[in-house]
Amino acid sequence: MAAAPPPAPGAPAGERAPRLARLRGLYAIVGDDDPVGRAAAAIAGGAGAVQVRMKRAPAGEVLEAARRVVAEARGRALVIVNDRADLAILAGADGVHVGDEDLPPAEVRRLVGPGMLVGRTCRTLADARAALAAGADHVGFGPVFASRSKPLPVAPRGLEGLREVAAALGAPVVAISGIGLDDIAGVAAAGAAAAAVIDDLFAHGDVRERAARLAARFEEGARARAGAR
Repeated sequence: MAAAPPPAPGAPAGERAPRLARLRGLYAIVGDDDPVGRAAAAIAGGAGAVQVRMKRAPAGEVLEAARRVVAEARGRALVIVNDRADLAILAGADGVHVGDEDLPPAEVRRLVGPGMLVGRTCRTLADARAALAAGADHVGFGPVFASRSKPLPVAPRGLEGLREVAAALGAPVVAISGIGLDDIAGVAAAGAAAAAVIDDLFAHGDVRERAARLAARFEEGARARAGAR
């Protein structure tokens, strides 16, 4: 009698749609500096998603941090691991995000299975369509504005570029780069499902309070967009 095939990695297929529906609002990105503490404060303030993006730490440290963030976020926010599909699976995260120079979405999907979210950084509408066709279910689009934390050799796309992509895709778009309290409502009004924030979230003292303000401003923009339809 043939042995049963091994179980698929990641989460069951039925978990993907509910996760995707929750991808909205403030999307906090935590790095190597106190990732767990910062994630906890951002979640307490209303962040709907947290990406663990630790570039300097060894894999074991990233895994430990990701597991602690998953435990902190359970029932309250999505957890996405940057780049490392293997660590996302082991940590029990909701998904993985890959850059435009990292593993292709099709290969990431093979690794994580049908139930986890796969996000892909995209610079153009054509890139975004290709990413979705290859297995991603949402995209990180940008830079919308000039980056405050990571210089990019790409011109900002602006709110008009974001609006074009969000209207054309029919899939969630996470706006990335240079977003802060003064413009996050405009990002939501342009059609982004979520807005990724790093510098503006962590450079103003009380992270929980700043997250609450950012999340509230995003919701203001989302309501304005809904009312304009």
